Amino acid sequence: MNAYLSKEILAGFDSYKYSAIDTSPVSNYVCHPFWNKVVKIVPLWIAPNLLTLSGFLMLVFNFFLMTYYDPHFYASSRDFPENPPIPNWVWLVAAFCNFLSHTLDGIDGKQARRTKTSSPLGELFDHGLDSWATLFLPVGLYSIFGRGEYGVGVYRVYFVIIGIMFCFVVSHWEKYNTGVLFLPWGYDIGQIGMTGVYLITYIFGYEMWKFTVPLVNLTAAELFEIVCYLGFLGLTFPFTFWNVYQSYVQKTGKMRPFSEAMRPLVSTLALFVLMIVWVTYSPYDIVEKQSRLIYWTTGTAFSNIACQLIISQMSSTRCEFLNPKLLPLLGVVAASLLMPLGQGEVYLLWAYCIFVTLDHIYFGVLVVQEMCKHLKINALTIKPVENGHTEVESP
Repeated sequence: MNAYLSKEILAGFDSYKYSAIDTSPVSNYVCHPFWNKVVKIVPLWIAPNLLTLSGFLMLVFNFFLMTYYDPHFYASSRDFPENPPIPNWVWLVAAFCNFLSHTLDGIDGKQARRTKTSSPLGELFDHGLDSWATLFLPVGLYSIFGRGEYGVGVYRVYFVIIGIMFCFVVSHWEKYNTGVLFLPWGYDIGQIGMTGVYLITYIFGYEMWKFTVPLVNLTAAELFEIVCYLGFLGLTFPFTFWNVYQSYVQKTGKMRPFSEAMRPLVSTLALFVLMIVWVTYSPYDIVEKQSRLIYWTTGTAFSNIACQLIISQMSSTRCEFLNPKLLPLLGVVAASLLMPLGQGEVYLLWAYCIFVTLDHIYFGVLVVQEMCKHLKINALTIKPVENGHTEVESP
């Protein structure tokens, strides 16, 4: 008996067909032509999921590299001279890792199609890791600006991170209700922009971002913050809600009742409300003292919720209402706000962070194993078959 994937879910995966629409000019006229050339140099024996995982690990490496040199986002601020600046070579490494991660994420599906084989595991694996990447991408970039002089506070950045996560989940909520994944315009633009910003910082140093724009009297960090919100409100949310609305008008979607259509967003909204209440009213001012830990915990819990939604929309099964890991979070938040814990609040955060991280990794490994067993494929290698050809497991 499977721990996570029921017979109903596996049956849904058996009948699943990938359906996506990408109207982004950047994606269609810049990224895909480049990826079509790059994928030709990848050996045919390399499994697509290995490319996906390698790209994701590049982002994880970036996160921990930045954490080592800038644990509390003070390194790029001259207001805190006791925190030495990040070595210049780190920005070059970050640019390389971000570029390679984006490229590998773009060619994994093409690698599978080269072999003329595919399975739902590839999409699940890809999008599941993408949900976790919504944490690593903005946090890595934040170290360029930091807090303090010409920077933005960790509390304000937290809302930008939440906004990016919400953009991701509403895209899959959209597919849950329409049956089609409308790929957002902002993703490729943001990835290319991030690589460019890392390279510029390597060439000219982080000091070049220490300026105020005339007339509007905004710093570079504040402009970046505004651009993010414009992306949420201009490039993602309006199109997403319009596509869902049109699917009901034209009767092309799943035609679920309102309560069922909104069901996948409940856990995400509950997570964000709990965490925002905690960081806003924390007696210990937890987000100021442990910002990276708050970011990591939120991103990991979010990724688990998003993965549950991805499984549901791919298998055409009912999405869970409340993620079970929200219950211990409620206890942690209540204890932190109602009891004078002091430093104990950090211990509670660490405890929940470790719990949700280990649980999410365990969940991911078991889901992949159950999918591989059901589909009779390997996750990270191409499985030889009797006729001398190979099987590859990615859309």
